[in-house]
Amino acid sequence: MDRNALVLAGLILLSPALALGQQAQGTWSRAAPLASVRSELQAVGLGGKVYAIGGNAMGTRDGKTEMLPDTGINQVYDPATNDWRTLAPMPRGANHTGIAALNGKIYVGGGFEGRAHMGSTARFFGYDPAMDRWQELAPMWSPRGAPAFVALNGKIHAISGRIVNAEGAVGAHEIYDPATNSWTVAAPLPSPRDHVGIGVVDGKIHVYVGRRSDAVMSKTGLHHVYDPVTDRWTEAPPMPIPVSSGTFATYRGMLFYLGGECTDDDKTMALNQAYDPKTQAWIKFADMPVARHAQAAAVAGDKIYMIGGSTGCGAMGLVTDNLVFSLP
Repeated sequence: MDRNALVLAGLILLSPALALGQQAQGTWSRAAPLASVRSELQAVGLGGKVYAIGGNAMGTRDGKTEMLPDTGINQVYDPATNDWRTLAPMPRGANHTGIAALNGKIYVGGGFEGRAHMGSTARFFGYDPAMDRWQELAPMWSPRGAPAFVALNGKIHAISGRIVNAEGAVGAHEIYDPATNSWTVAAPLPSPRDHVGIGVVDGKIHVYVGRRSDAVMSKTGLHHVYDPVTDRWTEAPPMPIPVSSGTFATYRGMLFYLGGECTDDDKTMALNQAYDPKTQAWIKFADMPVARHAQAAAVAGDKIYMIGGSTGCGAMGLVTDNLVFSLP
């Protein structure tokens, strides 16, 4: 293990199948960081690489250095060379977007063009990594930030989100068809929320945790599963520790959620939890090296790469970290 490697251990508290006192699984290490701090970005794995797109970044506007919420930065990390490369930026940037990869392309949409959950947008873009080219596509039916995107059966599902900070979460569920460049409406998420985790297992969409109200730091452990065949939602075991505004990834057939904002004592969360559909149990894995929220995560090879984020509540403590989680 290199000198930057970090190995963490703790107690498995959440899975009934595991004995209390057994050490939590997983290893954390550090990879090449971002060139500058970013938060509320999104990431996706494609072709063995990790693409980190959008979010908040520090920059200069009107001669002043400040946090910019709409830069549309597009960078790719290659695990084989352990370096980052800057690509064509989004035509119009935002933070708190949704992201998904489908048929060799990356789709990014929704989000907030302003700070503090303001300026929600319905804009929707497709990116072709082979051409390093963006295309603006048909917008979503409704503008919202913090939507959850996932690919299933050749289409992109856009689920949940928030209109603006004061208006609370929505359960909107729209499906984009690349073949027709059009959206259709599907059964809404039964309990409206945003800042959720999302993933596909065995042909069904899992949406878990998030924020249900307009309270800035609200958290829930709710877990719903969508069946595209019946267009119906059902409930699944909730996460024992409610959380929101962290990041998520589907890894080793499990649905991970990492970090969160913020505890009652105004601290970000270092939790690393996953739902195992095979056992229908939540498992606590090795905590993150440093607590945070507003980060992004994606799987490349057999590892989760967790990028950027804020170590403090809100937009406090932005970082450049590229942390790597792996299981034996």
